[in-house]
Amino acid sequence: MTRKLTLAAILGTLAACASVGLLATSAWLISRSAQRPLILALMAPAAVVQAFGMARAGLRYAERLAGHDAALRKLASIRTGLYSSLIPLAPAALPEYRSGDLLSRLVTDIDSLADRWLKVRLPYAAALVAGAAAVALVAALVPAAGIVLAATLAAAALAAPAIALATARRAERAIVPLRADLAAATMDLVDGAAELAVFGAGERVLAGVARKEAKVAEATIRSGYGKAAGSATSALAAGAAAWGCLALGALAVSRGALPGVLLAVVVLTPLAVHEVFAALAPAAQETPRLRAAAARVSSLRRRPAPVVEPESGAPLPLPPPPYDLVIEGLSARWPGGPAVFEDLSFSVPAGTRTVLTGPSGSGKTTLAMVLLRFTEPAAGRVLLNGTDLAALPGDAVRSVIGLCAQDAHVFDSTIEANLRLARPEASQAELRSALARARLLDWTDSLPRGLSTPVGEHGAKLSGGQRQRLALARVLLAGFPVVILDEPAEHLDERTAAELTADLLTATAGRTVLLITHRPVDGTDQEATVSMCAHAER
Repeated sequence: MTRKLTLAAILGTLAACASVGLLATSAWLISRSAQRPLILALMAPAAVVQAFGMARAGLRYAERLAGHDAALRKLASIRTGLYSSLIPLAPAALPEYRSGDLLSRLVTDIDSLADRWLKVRLPYAAALVAGAAAVALVAALVPAAGIVLAATLAAAALAAPAIALATARRAERAIVPLRADLAAATMDLVDGAAELAVFGAGERVLAGVARKEAKVAEATIRSGYGKAAGSATSALAAGAAAWGCLALGALAVSRGALPGVLLAVVVLTPLAVHEVFAALAPAAQETPRLRAAAARVSSLRRRPAPVVEPESGAPLPLPPPPYDLVIEGLSARWPGGPAVFEDLSFSVPAGTRTVLTGPSGSGKTTLAMVLLRFTEPAAGRVLLNGTDLAALPGDAVRSVIGLCAQDAHVFDSTIEANLRLARPEASQAELRSALARARLLDWTDSLPRGLSTPVGEHGAKLSGGQRQRLALARVLLAGFPVVILDEPAEHLDERTAAELTADLLTATAGRTVLLITHRPVDGTDQEATVSMCAHAER
């Protein structure tokens, strides 16, 4: 990665030098041609002009190719690393971020980091070398003109960016969070379109999105003022260089210190090198925006995980099956909040089914998060065959304990692809067996495309019961020996809920099952029922 960026810097520098050399040799060639020398005397300079022209185009293309390749590879690495850092945060810590804001950090903010190399570092490196070469050339012809050129280049490299930054610093800093807020509001508008239409709130919410968009536009306009100020300063510096070099060059010609044919070189070379320096002010102006984007990415990466994994070399191996669960004096709370439940104790013997009941808000789902090592308990412990879950890696725990949640995510793909999430190597017979145990196979076989049927975003083409049965089939296919069924019949009518619950318990027979529900469960052969009412936070 570093080698490609270095190569891009070298190619960009050579392209900038070729651009300056092209104009300088062209100026000399035109001036010399006006003297009507023999055509043979112009052949070599003409070839040099052609070489500079082709080199500038070729080197610029190669620089863009190498620079963008290196930058995109770097962005892919950053994005992969950031996604990896999000995994430990799910699902306990991620709800603190709006989905649109997360998407903006993963896409827009990371993409903007490429500008640090492509628009800031590489142009400055190329300008530094090309500027030094141009100053050396002009100073060799007219020393005083070289001093003027150096002064105006310093103004273009330092004063113009400083003016642009001073004018637009606040606007550039505001653009990143404003765009993220707009993205989040837009996603909320799209996701909630049906509810907004039902309650007639679409126009009101759309007006709010329009106000956010207006703020982004206002910040962008203010940023444009900075670009205009920086460009104006660069243009003034270029004009000052041209006029200063013209005056000093003409004086040198009149004194006989400079051949007249070289006057055009002294005048036009500053214009060529200032064209290279003109990109510095806009690049520097974007520094606050790039820093804001980098800070948003970095803050997400540094976010501490809600679960502390055992130290390297310290985790215990998984105990052998069959598995039982023992909850001893367990308490849980969310960071900065009150206790969700306190001093909860019960056991789920191996191969049995236990029903955990309690009203909404009593902490049932939070308990499931603790059992799956998605969040740490505030007090107490959970034992898996006598081994404390805190001593086991989270991935190892989740290879034994599976969750069929009330809001299990169904991906916008086919039935088969959603099943293979659990076991990518599963055979067709195994997929059909899992669907049969979840009592979804007959319906699947009735579809024209069978397992290849798309389910839509979030399973929009399925009914609530079908989505839940598909989630169960995925859990069954994974073969978890311990299964947590978290409100599997939520949002279903009483009859459908009872049928689905009975099917779930039948399909998980022989496994250690914890059924979490706020509904009474009748007509099943569960071994125990535990109530959370006495343990919920008061």
